[in-house]
Amino acid sequence: MAKASVAAGCDGLLIEVHNDPEHALCDGAQSLKPEKYTKLIEELREIGKVVGKEI
Repeated sequence: MAKASVAAGCDGLLIEVHNDPEHALCDGAQSLKPEKYTKLIEELREIGKVVGKEI
């Protein structure tokens, strides 16, 4: 959804990151581990370049 949102020109994203999502007090199931977050941001930057958004 984040990639589609950036491609559609969104102005912001809310992404939850947690070192140990399985033990998060809330929203662990939707949290990304830091490594996956880093990879996602790299991919979002590339999409952002195409649609004129800086990430």
